[in-house]
Amino acid sequence: MQMSDRIGRRIKLQDVHILMAVVEAGSMGKAARHLNTSQPNISKSIADLEHALGVRLLDRQRQGVEPTAYGRALLDCGLAVFDELRQGVKNIEFLADPATGEARVEGNPLLAATFACEVIDRLSRRYPRVVVHLTAGRDPDLYRKLSDRNLDLLITWKVGPIDERLEFEFLFDDSPILVAAGARSPWARRRRIQLAELVNESWVLPPPDSLIGPLVMEAFRDSGLPYPRATVFVGPAEGRMRLLASGRFLTTFLPSVLRFSTGRPKCKVLPVELPSPPVSVGIVTLKNRTLSPAARLFIEHAREVAKRPAKKKG
Repeated sequence: MQMSDRIGRRIKLQDVHILMAVVEAGSMGKAARHLNTSQPNISKSIADLEHALGVRLLDRQRQGVEPTAYGRALLDCGLAVFDELRQGVKNIEFLADPATGEARVEGNPLLAATFACEVIDRLSRRYPRVVVHLTAGRDPDLYRKLSDRNLDLLITWKVGPIDERLEFEFLFDDSPILVAAGARSPWARRRRIQLAELVNESWVLPPPDSLIGPLVMEAFRDSGLPYPRATVFVGPAEGRMRLLASGRFLTTFLPSVLRFSTGRPKCKVLPVELPSPPVSVGIVTLKNRTLSPAARLFIEHAREVAKRPAKKKG
């Protein structure tokens, strides 16, 4: 019998769970109170683990305990094991009742308010008991949120390389950048327009430090034109749409804004070419991570919505 087989028979999940509780609490006494058991029981579980593995897992100090390098390795393994067990239970529950489950989704503010909502609408019609938690933001610690299962997937633009620990699934192309005017704008009636004619008009543009702000700046630069002297910078696309209604402003959008927005003021996409780099919309997940059934359903419906032909926008 190989050593790995012997260890597999002698290590108990309960003991691993106790080790995780001890490290989190910082002492065996606190872990015992948290787990509603005695400190001797805690000590025995840790001793059994150390005996089975033949290494010291904890350094005991007067201030408490700290995991050794071996302890940290087992903790990482334990987190993965319990995470997969939780996911396995969810999968079993889903097999028993495929119409239930939860998915935790995040999108950048624009895609969360447009594309993601379209996906949720379609999903909820078919599976009304599936719960979707949708948040919007630009979280810098995306990997940790995914690895801790605080998040199942992210819907975002891809304009450069992503973390090698993450997986990006392409959904649709979201370029080039469009130039739009309100229906009351005199530019809305023009059939031929040169971009240079618009530079000195009143613009409402996304902030330079937003996700698409640098793309807009780069597009004007690549056209050999100065960046417009915008009188207003507005982040939310809905705000820029509303300002277009006055007929005084011009703005820029990515195609997904007009493709998936509902209840928007009437606007006109102008016949102007604004060169821009390719922008892909896709789903980011953690590599080698089994997604929950509800998350997989969300992705399936996202693929359907992404393939749906765009509506004509006037």
